Amino acid sequence: MSNKMWGGRFSTAPDAIMEEINASIGFDQRLYAQDIAGSKAHVAMLAAQGIVSAKDAQKIGKGLDTILSEIEAGKFSFRRDLEDTQMTGDPRLAQIAGPAAGRLPTARSRNDQVATDFRLYVRDTLDALDAQLADLQLALAETALAHAATVMPGFTHLQTAQPVTFGHHLMAYVEMTARDRGRLKDARARLNECPLGAAALAGTSFPIDREATARALGFDRPTANSLDSVSDRDFVMETLAAASICAVHLSRFAEEIVIWTTPAFAMVKLSDAFTTGSSIMPQKRNPDAAELVRAKSGRIIGALTGILVVMKGLPLAYAKDMQEDKEGAFDALSALSLVIAASAGMVRDLVPDAKRMAAAAGQGYATATDLADWLVRALNIPFREAHHITGRIVGLAAERSIALHKLPLAEMQAVDGRITADVFSVLSVARSVKSRTSYGGTAPVRVRAQARRWLKKLQAGKR
Repeated sequence: MSNKMWGGRFSTAPDAIMEEINASIGFDQRLYAQDIAGSKAHVAMLAAQGIVSAKDAQKIGKGLDTILSEIEAGKFSFRRDLEDTQMTGDPRLAQIAGPAAGRLPTARSRNDQVATDFRLYVRDTLDALDAQLADLQLALAETALAHAATVMPGFTHLQTAQPVTFGHHLMAYVEMTARDRGRLKDARARLNECPLGAAALAGTSFPIDREATARALGFDRPTANSLDSVSDRDFVMETLAAASICAVHLSRFAEEIVIWTTPAFAMVKLSDAFTTGSSIMPQKRNPDAAELVRAKSGRIIGALTGILVVMKGLPLAYAKDMQEDKEGAFDALSALSLVIAASAGMVRDLVPDAKRMAAAAGQGYATATDLADWLVRALNIPFREAHHITGRIVGLAAERSIALHKLPLAEMQAVDGRITADVFSVLSVARSVKSRTSYGGTAPVRVRAQARRWLKKLQAGKR
């Protein structure tokens, strides 16, 4: 008796352990819609080329539609003994379409079939992620516009550096997200070639029309080399690399939310919708959503590392190692979708404490650079000398534990007699922020302009 899957070449069933390690249906069944779409395009092309009859193609097409409806209705059983999505529909198709079902694999292999399915899946996912990231940008830009003049401390080394506005800080993530979207779009553009027709590795002797199947599935063109078509997964690597960078950006933002919401900072509040309590400490409000956004970046980066390691030593063409290309990618892309949604939710939920932020912005002599700049502008002092003078004045203020704008003019003049009362015009936090009018700067007028530009662009994209 021959093996149920492989016919005459194999006379016995696989060992249970072999079946266990070989099966991928547990995770790749999510490719069912893409697999059926690819099969329908393939059989339509076979009929158009006269490789199968129109009657058989019609039976196969209807059978595939039936299977799709059964899967979507939860009435289809994915058989683990048939290994993967590409094989599990065959027995049911034979029941529906009869002997015609046996013509579907003509001029096709599981190698080009799964490569096509996976490209379609990643492409669909990239489109969904782009829409989510656009929504995140919208949330950020809307909040930034509302808080274009809300002063907060800007940090370097997590030490108070210079005053900025909360809107300006959020707009930084709009720009990061724009680059994330660009990388994902680049990945989509490069993956949008159709492997179908490459067959196992060498193409086929049947007179197929690869341009037709590529068009039918929304690809820009067929892949140009059959070996490359079935043996590379750089489209997954590139997607996961872009996803990893995006996850790092979101993790950094999540880390800031964790910092801002802790009582030591208390600059931002999240509602019950995005926080949790403690089982023992009734006063706690934990920013768990932000913490999980931060943590899930590890899953996404891990998936990228995983596929790079899987692929690094594989000779051309296909090897079963490549079955390990999907599970990590599925998990990573699902995780990215979740953290984008959580990030957008937190942006819309958070409420900044403007008074607390403004007070914090003035700590740590944050306007010292404004003093140095004033010395350069008003007194024509070289910046290096101005830096030194400012440092001495900051030292005096620190000795007396007072803010720069509270230091008497006489004490400043004791450091440098050229300083005039006009210096106090630049030492307040509000004036400091307002003065930063260079393109891309934190001045509220600049932040509003950038936020409105992005809102116009994002809202136009939704129409």
